[in-house]
Amino acid sequence: MRVDIITCLPEILKGPLDESIPGRARAKGLLDVHIHDLRDYAEGKHRQVDDYPFGGGAGMVLKPEPIFRCLEDISSEGDPIDEVVFMTPDGEVLDQPMANTLSLQKRLVLLAGHYKGVDQRVRDRLVTKEISIGDYVLSGGELAAMVLVDALARLLPGVLGDSSSALTDSFQDGLLDAPAYTRPAEFRGDAVPEVLTSGNHKRIDTWRDEQRITKTRERRPELLEHRDTQSD
Repeated sequence: MRVDIITCLPEILKGPLDESIPGRARAKGLLDVHIHDLRDYAEGKHRQVDDYPFGGGAGMVLKPEPIFRCLEDISSEGDPIDEVVFMTPDGEVLDQPMANTLSLQKRLVLLAGHYKGVDQRVRDRLVTKEISIGDYVLSGGELAAMVLVDALARLLPGVLGDSSSALTDSFQDGLLDAPAYTRPAEFRGDAVPEVLTSGNHKRIDTWRDEQRITKTRERRPELLEHRDTQSD
C-alpha cells in the first residue's frame, strides 16, 4: 500500500511513522508513505497556504491552489489513486469495518486539514471520502491521519508476526475484546482465572466469548444493538 499525506506541518508525522507497527510495515516494504509539504506548492514570498474566510469569522482556511497543485503532482506518479481522504471532524466516523475496507486499497491520499479546514471547492472537486476519528476537534488533521495509517498498517498481510492477531482485535466482529492475562499466574494476591490455565481450549473460547459479550454490554451496548440489527 502507498499512502500520500498532504500537510502544512510535515514534522508532526515523521516520528510516529518510524515507530511501532507503521515503522515495521515500512521497513518490510509493505507500506510506502510519502509526506508532502503543502508550502512547497504555495506561491509568493511567504508561501502562504491559508487565508481569511469570505464572509468573515474567526480562523483561517487552507487555500485551494496549493492543494490542487499538490494532488496533481501526486497523481502524476505511481498507481492510480483509490481514495482522496480528507481528515475532518464532520466526516464519517472511522470504525473497524471502514479500516478493513480501506486496507484493501493500493493507494490512498490523506489530506490533513488545519485551522478552520479547507476551501469547500477542494472538498467538492478532489475529496472522495471524508473521515473523522471522533466527535472532538484537534488542532489539525495530522494526528488523525496518523491514527488512520496506524489502523491500516496492522491489517496489511505480513506486517504482524501473528497474522491472526488483527482478526481478534476489538470491533472486528462488533464486540470488545476479552480480558487478557500473562505470567505470573498470581500477582499480589490476584490469580489468573482458572479456565485460562486449564488447557481446555473449548472452555477457554467459551469463557472469552462470554467475557466479550459482557464487557460490550456494560461499556458499549449500542454495539450489541447494531450487531443484532445486522443479523436480523
